[in-house]
Amino acid sequence: MSVEPIEAKPAFPPALSQHQEYNDLESGASSSRTSSDATVTSKTLSVGDLEKFYSKHGVHIVEFEPGTGEDPREWSVGKKWFVTAATSFLCLAAALGSSLVTGDLEGPVQEFHAPHEMINLTVTLFVVGFGVGPLLFAPLSEVFGRKPIYCISMFLYFIFTLPGALAPNRATLIVSRGLAGIAASAPMCNVGGTVADIWETKDRGLPMAIFSASGFLGPCLGPLFGGWIGEKAGWRWLYWVLFIFVGICFIFTLFIPETLPSVILHQKARRLRKKTGDDSYKTVGELEHEPLLQILKVAVSRPIIMMFMEPIVLFMSLYLSFVYALLYLLFFAFPIAFREIRGWTHGGMIGITFVSIMIGIISALFIMPYQERLYAKVTRDGSFPEARLYPMMVGAIIFPISLFMFAFTGAYASVHWIGVCISGTVFGFSMIILYISANSYIVDSYSNFAASAMAAKTLMRSCVGSAVPLFVNQMFHAMRFQFAGLLLALVACVIGPMPFIFYRYGERIRCGSKRATKARRGEGFKSDPKALGH
Repeated sequence: MSVEPIEAKPAFPPALSQHQEYNDLESGASSSRTSSDATVTSKTLSVGDLEKFYSKHGVHIVEFEPGTGEDPREWSVGKKWFVTAATSFLCLAAALGSSLVTGDLEGPVQEFHAPHEMINLTVTLFVVGFGVGPLLFAPLSEVFGRKPIYCISMFLYFIFTLPGALAPNRATLIVSRGLAGIAASAPMCNVGGTVADIWETKDRGLPMAIFSASGFLGPCLGPLFGGWIGEKAGWRWLYWVLFIFVGICFIFTLFIPETLPSVILHQKARRLRKKTGDDSYKTVGELEHEPLLQILKVAVSRPIIMMFMEPIVLFMSLYLSFVYALLYLLFFAFPIAFREIRGWTHGGMIGITFVSIMIGIISALFIMPYQERLYAKVTRDGSFPEARLYPMMVGAIIFPISLFMFAFTGAYASVHWIGVCISGTVFGFSMIILYISANSYIVDSYSNFAASAMAAKTLMRSCVGSAVPLFVNQMFHAMRFQFAGLLLALVACVIGPMPFIFYRYGERIRCGSKRATKARRGEGFKSDPKALGH
Protein backbone atom coordinates (compact mmCIF):
# COMPACT_ATOMS: atom_id res chain seq x y z
CA MET A 1 0.00 0.00 0.00
CA SER A 2 3.22 0.96 -0.55
CA VAL A 3 2.42 0.16 0.06
CA GLU A 4 5.67 -0.44 -1.70
CA PRO A 5 6.24 0.60 -1.45
CA ILE A 6 4.84 4.39 -1.13
CA GLU A 7 8.05 4.42 -3.14
CA ALA A 8 7.82 8.10 -3.93
CA LYS A 9 8.40 11.12 -1.81
CA PRO A 10 5.00 12.26 -0.50
CA ALA A 11 3.41 15.04 -2.46
CA PHE A 12 2.69 18.59 -1.42
CA PRO A 13 0.31 19.04 0.18
CA PRO A 14 0.94 15.84 2.14
CA ALA A 15 -1.47 13.15 1.08
CA LEU A 16 -3.61 11.56 3.74
CA SER A 17 -1.92 8.64 5.40
CA GLN A 18 -3.61 5.29 5.45
CA HIS A 19 -4.98 5.61 8.97
CA GLN A 20 -6.61 8.89 7.98
CA GLU A 21 -8.09 7.29 4.89
CA TYR A 22 -9.45 4.41 6.93
CA ASN A 23 -10.91 6.94 9.37
CA ASP A 24 -8.50 6.23 12.18
CA LEU A 25 -7.46 9.69 13.35
CA GLU A 26 -4.02 10.49 14.70
CA SER A 27 -5.48 11.21 18.05
CA GLY A 28 -4.31 14.17 19.99
CA ALA A 29 -1.75 15.26 17.45
CA SER A 30 -1.63 18.84 16.36
CA SER A 31 -4.09 19.97 13.76
CA SER A 32 -1.31 20.17 11.19
CA ARG A 33 -0.76 16.43 11.48
CA THR A 34 -4.33 15.21 11.42
CA SER A 35 -7.14 15.03 8.99
CA SER A 36 -10.03 17.31 9.72
CA ASP A 37 -12.50 14.59 8.93
CA ALA A 38 -14.30 13.19 11.94
CA THR A 39 -15.20 9.57 11.63
CA VAL A 40 -18.37 9.02 13.53
CA THR A 41 -19.67 12.19 15.10
CA SER A 42 -19.43 14.46 12.10
CA LYS A 43 -17.35 14.47 8.97
CA THR A 44 -17.48 18.26 8.96
CA LEU A 45 -15.84 18.79 12.37
CA SER A 46 -12.12 19.41 12.69
CA VAL A 47 -9.99 17.56 15.23
CA GLY A 48 -9.86 20.72 17.34
CA ASP A 49 -13.66 20.94 17.30
CA LEU A 50 -13.90 17.31 18.37
CA GLU A 51 -11.53 17.93 21.26
CA LYS A 52 -13.62 20.89 22.43
CA PHE A 53 -16.81 18.85 22.04
CA TYR A 54 -15.58 15.95 24.15
CA SER A 55 -13.91 18.22 26.71
CA LYS A 56 -17.27 19.89 27.36
CA HIS A 57 -18.67 16.45 28.12
CA GLY A 58 -16.08 15.68 30.77
CA VAL A 59 -13.62 13.73 28.63
CA HIS A 60 -9.91 14.40 29.14
CA ILE A 61 -8.42 14.34 25.65
CA VAL A 62 -4.92 12.85 25.70
CA GLU A 63 -2.44 14.73 23.54
CA PHE A 64 1.29 14.90 22.97
CA GLU A 65 3.07 17.33 25.27
CA PRO A 66 5.40 19.50 23.15
CA GLY A 67 9.07 19.24 24.00
CA THR A 68 8.81 15.91 25.84
CA GLY A 69 9.78 13.68 22.92
CA GLU A 70 6.47 11.82 23.02
CA ASP A 71 5.67 12.85 19.47
CA PRO A 72 7.72 10.69 17.03
CA ARG A 73 8.51 13.81 15.03
CA GLU A 74 10.27 15.25 18.10
CA TRP A 75 12.61 12.29 18.41
CA SER A 76 16.32 12.89 18.00
CA VAL A 77 17.78 12.74 14.50
CA GLY A 78 19.79 9.68 15.48
CA LYS A 79 16.71 7.80 16.63
CA LYS A 80 14.84 8.74 13.48
CA TRP A 81 17.66 7.45 11.30
CA PHE A 82 17.83 4.23 13.28
CA VAL A 83 14.14 3.61 12.64
CA THR A 84 14.51 4.58 8.97
CA ALA A 85 17.51 2.31 8.45
CA ALA A 86 16.01 -0.61 10.36
CA THR A 87 12.66 -0.53 8.54
CA SER A 88 14.36 -0.04 5.15
CA PHE A 89 16.46 -3.09 6.01
CA LEU A 90 13.23 -5.06 6.47
CA CYS A 91 12.06 -3.86 3.06
CA LEU A 92 15.39 -4.95 1.58
CA ALA A 93 14.96 -8.41 3.09
CA ALA A 94 11.50 -8.76 1.59
CA ALA A 95 12.62 -7.63 -1.87
CA LEU A 96 15.75 -9.77 -1.71
CA GLY A 97 13.69 -12.87 -0.96
CA SER A 98 11.74 -12.49 -4.18
CA SER A 99 14.80 -12.97 -6.41
CA LEU A 100 17.50 -14.72 -4.36
CA VAL A 101 16.19 -18.14 -5.42
CA THR A 102 16.78 -17.29 -9.09
CA GLY A 103 20.47 -17.89 -8.37
CA ASP A 104 19.86 -21.62 -8.92
CA LEU A 105 16.46 -22.64 -10.27
CA GLU A 106 17.99 -25.58 -12.10
CA GLY A 107 18.83 -27.35 -8.83
CA PRO A 108 15.25 -28.06 -7.69
CA VAL A 109 14.28 -28.84 -11.30
CA GLN A 110 16.77 -31.69 -11.35
CA GLU A 111 16.24 -32.88 -7.79
CA PHE A 112 12.44 -33.00 -7.98
CA HIS A 113 12.26 -33.91 -11.69
CA ALA A 114 9.92 -30.97 -12.18
CA PRO A 115 9.37 -28.78 -15.23
CA HIS A 116 10.99 -25.36 -15.17
CA GLU A 117 7.61 -23.63 -15.18
CA MET A 118 6.65 -25.35 -11.94
CA ILE A 119 9.84 -24.36 -10.13
CA ASN A 120 9.48 -20.81 -11.49
CA LEU A 121 6.32 -20.66 -9.38
CA THR A 122 8.64 -20.13 -6.41
CA VAL A 123 9.16 -16.62 -7.79
CA THR A 124 5.63 -16.15 -9.12
CA LEU A 125 3.78 -16.93 -5.91
CA PHE A 126 6.18 -14.91 -3.79
CA VAL A 127 5.55 -11.82 -5.92
CA VAL A 128 1.78 -12.45 -5.86
CA GLY A 129 2.05 -12.28 -2.08
CA PHE A 130 3.44 -8.74 -2.39
CA GLY A 131 0.11 -7.70 -3.90
CA VAL A 132 -2.23 -9.68 -1.67
CA GLY A 133 -0.58 -9.17 1.71
CA PRO A 134 -0.91 -5.36 1.88
CA LEU A 135 -4.69 -5.61 1.65
CA LEU A 136 -4.53 -7.14 5.14
CA PHE A 137 -1.32 -5.83 6.70
CA ALA A 138 -1.76 -2.15 5.81
CA PRO A 139 -5.10 -1.59 7.59
CA LEU A 140 -4.05 -3.78 10.53
CA SER A 141 -0.96 -1.64 11.03
CA GLU A 142 -3.19 1.42 11.31
CA VAL A 143 -5.22 -0.23 14.07
CA PHE A 144 -2.62 -2.15 16.08
CA GLY A 145 0.49 -0.13 15.20
CA ARG A 146 3.53 -0.55 12.99
CA LYS A 147 5.74 -2.57 15.33
CA PRO A 148 3.40 -5.53 16.01
CA ILE A 149 2.78 -5.97 12.29
CA TYR A 150 6.50 -5.80 11.52
CA CYS A 151 7.21 -8.41 14.19
CA ILE A 152 4.44 -10.76 13.10
CA SER A 153 5.26 -10.33 9.43
CA MET A 154 8.99 -11.00 9.75
CA PHE A 155 8.41 -13.92 12.13
CA LEU A 156 6.04 -15.56 9.64
CA TYR A 157 8.45 -14.80 6.80
CA PHE A 158 11.19 -16.44 8.88
CA ILE A 159 9.08 -19.54 9.57
CA PHE A 160 7.78 -20.01 6.01
CA THR A 161 11.30 -19.74 4.56
CA LEU A 162 12.43 -22.82 6.49
CA PRO A 163 10.29 -25.35 4.54
CA GLY A 164 12.05 -24.22 1.36
CA ALA A 165 15.42 -25.26 2.77
CA LEU A 166 14.04 -28.60 3.98
CA ALA A 167 11.51 -29.25 1.20
CA PRO A 168 11.17 -32.99 0.48
CA ASN A 169 9.12 -32.32 -2.65
CA ARG A 170 8.18 -29.59 -5.07
CA ALA A 171 4.75 -28.99 -3.53
CA THR A 172 6.27 -28.04 -0.18
CA LEU A 173 8.72 -25.72 -1.88
CA ILE A 174 6.08 -23.90 -3.92
CA VAL A 175 3.44 -23.55 -1.20
CA SER A 176 5.93 -22.29 1.37
CA ARG A 177 7.15 -19.65 -1.06
CA GLY A 178 3.64 -18.35 -1.59
CA LEU A 179 3.06 -18.06 2.15
CA ALA A 180 6.46 -16.42 2.64
CA GLY A 181 5.59 -13.82 0.00
CA ILE A 182 2.39 -12.83 1.76
CA ALA A 183 4.20 -12.62 5.11
CA ALA A 184 7.06 -10.56 3.64
CA SER A 185 4.74 -7.92 2.18
CA ALA A 186 4.20 -5.93 5.39
CA PRO A 187 7.46 -3.94 5.21
CA MET A 188 6.80 -3.20 1.53
CA CYS A 189 3.50 -1.51 2.38
CA ASN A 190 4.21 -0.02 5.80
CA VAL A 191 7.71 1.44 5.73
CA GLY A 192 6.47 4.50 3.83
CA GLY A 193 3.99 5.09 6.63
CA THR A 194 6.70 4.73 9.24
CA VAL A 195 8.86 7.32 7.49
CA ALA A 196 5.87 9.68 7.35
CA ASP A 197 5.24 9.11 11.07
CA ILE A 198 8.65 10.35 12.18
CA TRP A 199 9.82 12.86 9.56
CA GLU A 200 8.36 16.24 8.71
CA THR A 201 7.35 16.58 5.05
CA LYS A 202 10.24 18.92 4.28
CA ASP A 203 12.76 16.40 5.69
CA ARG A 204 11.46 13.23 4.05
CA GLY A 205 13.40 13.45 0.77
CA LEU A 206 16.51 11.45 1.79
CA PRO A 207 14.69 8.95 4.07
CA MET A 208 12.19 8.20 1.29
CA ALA A 209 15.02 7.85 -1.22
CA ILE A 210 16.70 5.28 1.02
CA PHE A 211 13.42 3.42 1.44
CA SER A 212 12.86 3.51 -2.32
CA ALA A 213 16.37 2.27 -2.99
CA SER A 214 15.93 -0.69 -0.65
CA GLY A 215 12.78 -1.77 -2.50
CA PHE A 216 14.43 -1.67 -5.92
CA LEU A 217 17.96 -2.75 -5.04
CA GLY A 218 16.73 -5.82 -3.16
CA PRO A 219 15.58 -7.71 -6.27
CA CYS A 220 18.89 -6.91 -8.00
CA LEU A 221 20.95 -8.14 -5.04
CA GLY A 222 19.13 -11.49 -5.19
CA PRO A 223 20.80 -12.89 -8.33
CA LEU A 224 24.06 -11.13 -7.41
CA PHE A 225 24.43 -13.18 -4.20
CA GLY A 226 22.27 -16.10 -5.28
CA GLY A 227 24.44 -16.89 -8.29
CA TRP A 228 27.51 -17.50 -6.12
CA ILE A 229 25.62 -19.31 -3.37
CA GLY A 230 23.88 -21.64 -5.82
CA GLU A 231 27.11 -22.37 -7.66
CA LYS A 232 29.26 -23.02 -4.60
CA ALA A 233 26.83 -24.48 -2.06
CA GLY A 234 23.73 -25.70 -3.91
CA TRP A 235 20.17 -24.46 -4.21
CA ARG A 236 19.07 -25.36 -0.68
CA TRP A 237 21.63 -22.96 0.76
CA LEU A 238 19.82 -20.15 -1.00
CA TYR A 239 16.95 -20.78 1.39
CA TRP A 240 19.22 -21.34 4.38
CA VAL A 241 20.97 -18.01 3.80
CA LEU A 242 17.61 -16.26 3.37
CA PHE A 243 16.34 -18.02 6.52
CA ILE A 244 19.31 -16.74 8.54
CA PHE A 245 19.07 -13.24 7.09
CA VAL A 246 15.34 -12.95 7.79
CA GLY A 247 15.95 -14.22 11.32
CA ILE A 248 18.39 -11.35 11.89
CA CYS A 249 15.80 -8.95 10.49
CA PHE A 250 13.20 -10.32 12.89
CA ILE A 251 15.53 -9.54 15.80
CA PHE A 252 15.74 -5.98 14.43
CA THR A 253 11.98 -5.62 14.69
CA LEU A 254 12.14 -6.22 18.44
CA PHE A 255 14.17 -3.02 18.85
CA ILE A 256 12.14 -0.82 16.50
CA PRO A 257 9.97 1.57 18.55
CA GLU A 258 6.31 2.17 17.75
CA THR A 259 5.89 5.20 15.50
CA LEU A 260 2.15 5.48 14.81
CA PRO A 261 0.90 8.55 16.76
CA SER A 262 -2.59 7.15 17.43
CA VAL A 263 -1.16 3.99 19.01
CA ILE A 264 1.41 5.90 21.09
CA LEU A 265 -1.34 8.16 22.40
CA HIS A 266 -3.57 5.17 23.14
CA GLN A 267 -0.76 3.66 25.22
CA LYS A 268 -0.35 6.98 27.06
CA ALA A 269 -4.09 7.18 27.75
CA ARG A 270 -4.09 3.63 29.08
CA ARG A 271 -1.21 4.46 31.44
CA LEU A 272 -3.02 7.56 32.69
CA ARG A 273 -6.23 5.61 33.31
CA LYS A 274 -4.31 3.00 35.25
CA LYS A 275 -2.34 5.58 37.24
CA THR A 276 -5.24 7.86 38.14
CA GLY A 277 -8.13 5.41 38.11
CA ASP A 278 -9.99 7.95 35.97
CA ASP A 279 -11.52 6.36 32.86
CA SER A 280 -12.23 9.75 31.28
CA TYR A 281 -8.74 9.92 29.79
CA LYS A 282 -9.33 9.15 26.10
CA THR A 283 -7.78 9.84 22.73
CA VAL A 284 -9.78 11.16 19.82
CA GLY A 285 -8.93 7.93 18.02
CA GLU A 286 -10.60 5.88 20.75
CA LEU A 287 -13.71 8.05 20.64
CA GLU A 288 -13.91 8.32 16.85
CA HIS A 289 -12.87 4.89 15.64
CA GLU A 290 -14.36 2.64 12.98
CA PRO A 291 -14.98 -1.09 13.60
CA LEU A 292 -12.12 -3.28 12.40
CA LEU A 293 -14.33 -5.15 9.95
CA GLN A 294 -15.39 -1.88 8.35
CA ILE A 295 -11.76 -0.82 7.99
CA LEU A 296 -10.86 -4.15 6.39
CA LYS A 297 -13.86 -3.94 4.07
CA VAL A 298 -12.74 -0.53 2.81
CA ALA A 299 -9.13 -1.67 2.54
CA VAL A 300 -10.06 -4.63 0.33
CA SER A 301 -12.90 -3.22 -1.76
CA ARG A 302 -11.88 0.37 -2.47
CA PRO A 303 -8.57 -0.43 -4.28
CA ILE A 304 -10.37 -2.83 -6.61
CA ILE A 305 -13.11 -0.28 -7.31
CA MET A 306 -10.57 2.46 -8.00
CA MET A 307 -8.53 0.18 -10.23
CA PHE A 308 -11.40 -0.08 -12.72
CA MET A 309 -13.28 3.18 -12.13
CA GLU A 310 -10.41 5.70 -12.07
CA PRO A 311 -8.59 6.15 -15.42
CA ILE A 312 -5.48 7.61 -13.82
CA VAL A 313 -5.14 4.66 -11.44
CA LEU A 314 -5.89 2.12 -14.17
CA PHE A 315 -3.51 3.34 -16.85
CA MET A 316 -0.71 4.39 -14.54
CA SER A 317 -0.95 0.98 -12.87
CA LEU A 318 -0.77 -0.73 -16.25
CA TYR A 319 2.32 1.26 -17.19
CA LEU A 320 4.09 0.60 -13.90
CA SER A 321 3.09 -3.07 -14.01
CA PHE A 322 4.82 -3.40 -17.37
CA VAL A 323 7.96 -1.75 -16.00
CA TYR A 324 7.93 -3.92 -12.88
CA ALA A 325 7.36 -7.06 -14.95
CA LEU A 326 10.43 -6.26 -17.05
CA LEU A 327 12.58 -6.03 -13.93
CA TYR A 328 11.71 -9.64 -13.11
CA LEU A 329 11.99 -10.60 -16.78
CA LEU A 330 15.65 -9.57 -16.71
CA PHE A 331 16.32 -12.08 -13.93
CA PHE A 332 15.66 -14.75 -16.55
CA ALA A 333 16.77 -12.93 -19.70
CA PHE A 334 20.24 -11.98 -18.43
CA PRO A 335 21.20 -15.67 -17.93
CA ILE A 336 20.05 -16.39 -21.49
CA ALA A 337 22.20 -13.55 -22.83
CA PHE A 338 25.29 -14.55 -20.89
CA ARG A 339 25.05 -18.30 -20.27
CA GLU A 340 23.33 -19.56 -23.41
CA ILE A 341 24.49 -17.01 -25.97
CA ARG A 342 27.95 -16.12 -24.65
CA GLY A 343 28.74 -19.40 -22.94
CA TRP A 344 29.40 -18.11 -19.45
CA THR A 345 29.42 -21.04 -17.05
CA HIS A 346 29.74 -19.36 -13.65
CA GLY A 347 26.40 -18.41 -12.11
CA GLY A 348 28.19 -15.98 -9.81
CA MET A 349 29.63 -14.03 -12.73
CA ILE A 350 26.21 -13.81 -14.33
CA GLY A 351 24.84 -12.48 -11.04
CA ILE A 352 27.47 -9.74 -11.00
CA THR A 353 26.03 -8.34 -14.24
CA PHE A 354 23.00 -7.17 -12.24
CA VAL A 355 25.26 -4.55 -10.69
CA SER A 356 24.68 -2.64 -13.92
CA ILE A 357 20.98 -2.23 -13.09
CA MET A 358 21.88 -1.17 -9.55
CA ILE A 359 24.17 1.54 -10.91
CA GLY A 360 21.27 2.91 -12.94
CA ILE A 361 18.96 2.83 -9.93
CA ILE A 362 21.40 4.67 -7.67
CA SER A 363 22.17 7.23 -10.39
CA ALA A 364 18.47 8.02 -10.76
CA LEU A 365 18.04 8.49 -7.01
CA PHE A 366 20.84 11.05 -7.00
CA ILE A 367 19.15 13.23 -9.60
CA MET A 368 15.67 13.14 -8.03
CA PRO A 369 16.39 16.29 -5.93
CA TYR A 370 16.59 18.20 -9.22
CA GLN A 371 13.07 16.99 -9.94
CA GLU A 372 11.93 18.55 -6.67
CA ARG A 373 13.50 21.86 -7.70
CA LEU A 374 11.75 21.69 -11.06
CA TYR A 375 8.47 20.90 -9.32
CA ALA A 376 8.87 23.91 -7.03
CA LYS A 377 9.62 26.14 -10.00
CA VAL A 378 6.65 24.93 -12.05
CA THR A 379 4.22 25.22 -9.13
CA ARG A 380 5.10 28.74 -7.99
CA ASP A 381 1.49 29.77 -8.70
CA GLY A 382 -0.01 26.68 -7.07
CA SER A 383 0.61 22.94 -6.92
CA PHE A 384 -1.11 20.56 -9.31
CA PRO A 385 -0.52 16.80 -9.78
CA GLU A 386 0.57 16.97 -13.44
CA ALA A 387 3.68 18.89 -12.35
CA ARG A 388 4.98 15.54 -11.08
CA LEU A 389 5.08 14.05 -14.58
CA TYR A 390 8.21 15.73 -15.98
CA PRO A 391 10.61 12.92 -14.95
CA MET A 392 8.14 10.32 -16.20
CA MET A 393 8.01 11.99 -19.60
CA VAL A 394 11.80 11.80 -19.80
CA GLY A 395 11.77 8.21 -18.57
CA ALA A 396 9.15 7.24 -21.15
CA ILE A 397 11.65 8.21 -23.86
CA ILE A 398 14.69 6.56 -22.30
CA PHE A 399 12.89 3.36 -21.29
CA PRO A 400 12.28 1.90 -24.78
CA ILE A 401 15.83 2.92 -25.78
CA SER A 402 17.17 0.66 -23.02
CA LEU A 403 15.06 -2.21 -24.33
CA PHE A 404 16.21 -1.73 -27.94
CA MET A 405 19.78 -1.76 -26.65
CA PHE A 406 19.14 -4.93 -24.66
CA ALA A 407 17.49 -6.71 -27.59
CA PHE A 408 20.31 -6.12 -30.06
CA THR A 409 23.29 -6.40 -27.73
CA GLY A 410 22.17 -9.42 -25.77
CA ALA A 411 21.18 -11.44 -28.83
CA TYR A 412 24.63 -11.69 -30.44
CA ALA A 413 27.70 -13.28 -28.94
CA SER A 414 29.88 -11.09 -31.15
CA VAL A 415 28.72 -7.99 -29.27
CA HIS A 416 30.82 -7.27 -26.19
CA TRP A 417 29.12 -8.15 -22.90
CA ILE A 418 29.46 -4.57 -21.69
CA GLY A 419 26.76 -3.61 -24.18
CA VAL A 420 24.21 -5.69 -22.28
CA CYS A 421 25.32 -4.17 -19.00
CA ILE A 422 25.02 -0.64 -20.38
CA SER A 423 21.46 -1.42 -21.42
CA GLY A 424 20.83 -2.64 -17.87
CA THR A 425 22.14 0.63 -16.43
CA VAL A 426 19.92 2.69 -18.73
CA PHE A 427 16.98 0.44 -17.83
CA GLY A 428 17.55 0.87 -14.09
CA PHE A 429 17.84 4.64 -14.47
CA SER A 430 14.64 4.97 -16.50
CA MET A 431 12.76 2.55 -14.24
CA ILE A 432 13.35 4.65 -11.14
CA ILE A 433 12.44 8.03 -12.65
CA LEU A 434 9.31 6.46 -14.15
CA TYR A 435 8.32 4.85 -10.88
CA ILE A 436 8.90 7.73 -8.49
CA SER A 437 7.27 10.24 -10.80
CA ALA A 438 4.22 8.07 -11.47
CA ASN A 439 3.79 7.23 -7.80
CA SER A 440 3.94 10.90 -6.87
CA TYR A 441 1.34 11.65 -9.54
CA ILE A 442 -1.02 8.99 -8.22
CA VAL A 443 -0.64 10.19 -4.62
CA ASP A 444 -1.16 13.83 -5.61
CA SER A 445 -4.17 13.01 -7.77
CA TYR A 446 -5.92 11.04 -5.01
CA SER A 447 -4.63 12.71 -1.86
CA ASN A 448 -7.72 11.72 0.17
CA PHE A 449 -7.60 8.14 -1.13
CA ALA A 450 -3.86 7.74 -1.60
CA ALA A 451 -3.61 4.45 0.30
CA SER A 452 -6.31 2.80 -1.80
CA ALA A 453 -4.89 4.15 -5.05
CA MET A 454 -1.44 2.82 -4.18
CA ALA A 455 -2.91 -0.50 -3.09
CA ALA A 456 -4.64 -0.83 -6.47
CA LYS A 457 -1.35 -0.14 -8.25
CA THR A 458 0.54 -2.60 -6.05
CA LEU A 459 -2.02 -5.36 -6.56
CA MET A 460 -1.96 -5.03 -10.36
CA ARG A 461 1.82 -4.64 -10.42
CA SER A 462 2.36 -7.80 -8.40
CA CYS A 463 -0.09 -9.86 -10.42
CA VAL A 464 1.44 -8.82 -13.74
CA GLY A 465 5.02 -9.13 -12.51
CA SER A 466 4.39 -12.55 -11.05
CA ALA A 467 3.31 -13.94 -14.43
CA VAL A 468 6.65 -13.20 -16.09
CA PRO A 469 8.56 -16.28 -14.81
CA LEU A 470 5.92 -18.52 -16.36
CA PHE A 471 6.56 -17.49 -19.97
CA VAL A 472 9.83 -15.57 -20.27
CA ASN A 473 12.06 -18.55 -21.16
CA GLN A 474 9.63 -19.88 -23.75
CA MET A 475 9.22 -16.39 -25.20
CA PHE A 476 12.94 -15.74 -25.67
CA HIS A 477 13.60 -19.22 -27.04
CA ALA A 478 10.63 -19.45 -29.40
CA MET A 479 10.80 -15.90 -30.76
CA ARG A 480 14.61 -15.71 -30.57
CA PHE A 481 16.26 -13.27 -28.24
CA GLN A 482 16.41 -10.21 -30.47
CA PHE A 483 12.78 -10.40 -31.56
CA ALA A 484 11.47 -11.04 -28.04
CA GLY A 485 13.41 -8.00 -26.85
CA LEU A 486 12.21 -6.00 -29.85
CA LEU A 487 8.59 -6.83 -29.00
CA LEU A 488 9.06 -5.50 -25.47
CA ALA A 489 10.70 -2.34 -26.78
CA LEU A 490 7.84 -1.74 -29.21
CA VAL A 491 5.29 -2.18 -26.40
CA ALA A 492 7.24 0.42 -24.42
CA CYS A 493 7.02 2.75 -27.43
CA VAL A 494 3.26 2.23 -27.69
CA ILE A 495 2.60 3.09 -24.04
CA GLY A 496 5.30 5.78 -23.97
CA PRO A 497 2.92 8.69 -24.76
CA MET A 498 0.87 7.97 -21.62
CA PRO A 499 2.56 10.53 -19.32
CA PHE A 500 2.31 13.15 -22.06
CA ILE A 501 -1.40 12.42 -22.45
CA PHE A 502 -2.01 12.74 -18.71
CA TYR A 503 0.04 15.92 -18.58
CA ARG A 504 -2.25 17.39 -21.23
CA TYR A 505 -5.61 15.95 -20.18
CA GLY A 506 -5.03 14.83 -16.57
CA GLU A 507 -6.69 17.90 -15.09
CA ARG A 508 -9.86 17.30 -17.12
CA ILE A 509 -9.92 13.64 -16.08
CA ARG A 510 -9.47 14.50 -12.40
CA CYS A 511 -12.21 17.10 -12.45
CA GLY A 512 -14.59 14.45 -13.73
CA SER A 513 -13.79 12.07 -10.89
CA LYS A 514 -15.52 11.91 -7.52
CA ARG A 515 -12.36 10.80 -5.72
CA ALA A 516 -9.57 12.75 -7.42
CA THR A 517 -8.36 16.17 -6.32
CA LYS A 518 -9.59 19.14 -8.36
CA ALA A 519 -6.40 21.20 -8.22
CA ARG A 520 -5.93 23.36 -11.31
CA ARG A 521 -2.84 24.85 -12.88
CA GLY A 522 -2.25 28.36 -11.65
CA GLU A 523 -4.56 27.79 -8.67
CA GLY A 524 -3.08 24.64 -7.14
CA PHE A 525 -4.62 22.63 -4.33
CA LYS A 526 -6.19 25.81 -2.98
CA SER A 527 -8.83 25.32 -5.65
CA ASP A 528 -9.75 22.01 -4.01
CA PRO A 529 -10.56 22.49 -0.29
CA LYS A 530 -11.04 18.72 0.15
CA ALA A 531 -7.39 18.13 -0.66
CA LEU A 532 -6.45 20.29 2.28
CA GLY A 533 -8.89 18.68 4.65
CA HIS A 534 -11.18 21.74 4.91
